[in-house]
Amino acid sequence: MTDLVSLMAVPMAAQALHFPEISPALVSIDFGFVGLGTFHLRWYALAYIAGIMLAWQYATALISRPAMFGGKAPATKDDLDDIMFWIILGIILGGRLGYVLFYMVPYQQDVIAANPMSVLKIWDGGMSFHGGLIGVTLAIIVIARRRKLNLLPLGDIAGVVAPIGIMFGRLANFINAELYGRKTDAAVGMVFPEGVVPGSTPPAYDWVAKQWVYNGHEFARHPSQLYEAALEGLLPLIVASILIWKFNALKKPGLVAGLFLLMYGTGRSIVENFRLPDSFASDLPFGLTMGMILSTPMWIGGAWLVWNALKPKPLHSPD
Repeated sequence: MTDLVSLMAVPMAAQALHFPEISPALVSIDFGFVGLGTFHLRWYALAYIAGIMLAWQYATALISRPAMFGGKAPATKDDLDDIMFWIILGIILGGRLGYVLFYMVPYQQDVIAANPMSVLKIWDGGMSFHGGLIGVTLAIIVIARRRKLNLLPLGDIAGVVAPIGIMFGRLANFINAELYGRKTDAAVGMVFPEGVVPGSTPPAYDWVAKQWVYNGHEFARHPSQLYEAALEGLLPLIVASILIWKFNALKKPGLVAGLFLLMYGTGRSIVENFRLPDSFASDLPFGLTMGMILSTPMWIGGAWLVWNALKPKPLHSPD
C-alpha cells in the first residue's frame, strides 16, 4: 500500500513547485562552550517582532493626525505605548490559551493527561489566531476603561494595523514548512518536506545536518500559508488603508474594525478549503473546519460594527 501511494505521488510532485528550503533560523549561535547549547534566531520570532514594530509605527502615524478621526485622536503616544505592551501579552497568552481550549481540550486530552505542563509549552508550537484576537480585544477594552478612552476608534486602529502582523506570521509559517495545504495537481502545488525529526521544531528540519527532511512520499500541496498571507493580511491592509486615507473611514467609529473582522473571516473561510486541517480535528460535520467555526463570531461582530457605523445618526435638536 505504501509503494502504491508513493507511485501515485510521483507524477503529481514531479510537476510541482518545490519548497525553497530556507533555514527556519536567520542565524544559529553555538553557546555549547558555556553549557547553554545553540541559540537560534528564528524567522518566526522575527516575524512577530517585525509585525508588532511596524503595527506600532503605523498606529503612531495615525494618532499623530487627529483630523483623520474628526478632530481629536483617540489616544496619546503614552496611551498607545501602554496599549501595545498589553496587546503583546494578549497575543501570546490569548493565542496559547485559545489553542489549548479550542484544540487541545477537545481533541488532545491524552496529551494533557500525559503531561499537564504541555499546555505551557509555547515553544513546541500551538498558537490560535482566534485566541490571540480575544486576548488583544480584552487588552484594548481594559486599557480603554482604565485610561477612559473611546473604544471604537481604538478598535479601528487595531483593524488597520493587525493585518501587518498576520501577513508576517503567515510568511513565517511558510518558511517553517507548517500549516501547508491539501493535496493538489494544480500548477501552484508545492512539495513540502514532511519528514519527522524527533524533538525538532519545525519537525521536518534537522538542526544538526542543517537541512529539511523528506519522507519520500510527499504530495504536491497548496501553499496555503501564502494564500493566508494575501487574503488575511495583505488584502485587508490595502483595503483598510485606502478607506482611511482616501475616504475618511476613521471618522465613522467601528467601521474599519468591523470590515477587518469581515475580511479576515471571509479570507480564513476561503483558505480553509485549501489548508490541510489538523489531523485530530478533521472530521467535523458538513465539511466545516475549526477555523471556519471560530470565524463565525467574527462575521457576526464585524457585521454589527459596520451596521452601527453606517446607520444614520439622530440629529440633536438645540435646547
